[in-house]
Amino acid sequence: MPRRLVLLRHGQTSWNAAKRIQGHLDAPLNDTGRLQAKAVAPVVAGFGPAAIWSSDLSRARDTAQAVADETGLVPSYDARLREFHLGEREGLTHAEYAAVDPEGFARFKTGDWSHVVGAESAEAVAERFVAALHDAVAALGTDGTGVVVSHGAATRTGIVTFLGWPLELGGELRGMENCGYAVLEERSVGGWRLAAYNLTA
Repeated sequence: MPRRLVLLRHGQTSWNAAKRIQGHLDAPLNDTGRLQAKAVAPVVAGFGPAAIWSSDLSRARDTAQAVADETGLVPSYDARLREFHLGEREGLTHAEYAAVDPEGFARFKTGDWSHVVGAESAEAVAERFVAALHDAVAALGTDGTGVVVSHGAATRTGIVTFLGWPLELGGELRGMENCGYAVLEERSVGGWRLAAYNLTA
């Protein structure tokens, strides 16, 4: 069996529901998010993971714990798996952002966050996220499956960079649903492929 990585986005938070920008701010799962995590956990457990790695933000940690409860594994937490830091716009709803900076919000909606003061660049996120994925792969040895619990935009950026695709293709992937997951598989001829994307329970 080839090595696999199952990349799982966290469940819903009240900030997701309100379209409030989270970034590195630590909004917890809401009731819907906890139900989503509980529903997807046995599906992810069905891959037979050997290890779970998670962003250290609580919405990811709690989602990872749901998977841990199904597998008996103990998650490891890694700040490199955090969402994009979105600088001065963190904490604003989309409506509030559009009101204070219509042009900037229009760019934000296209995935261009380079103009946001204090925002993390896609290159920086890709570098830290992919480093965490490579460490996870190394820990798996020659076979096995690992679960990586993270955030939507960071996961898309990490996937395309890990696969060696142009970074801008991250914006071409559909945004991941809360508790949506992707599967990366190692190819027998070398390298990795995207075997599944944005599946839900």
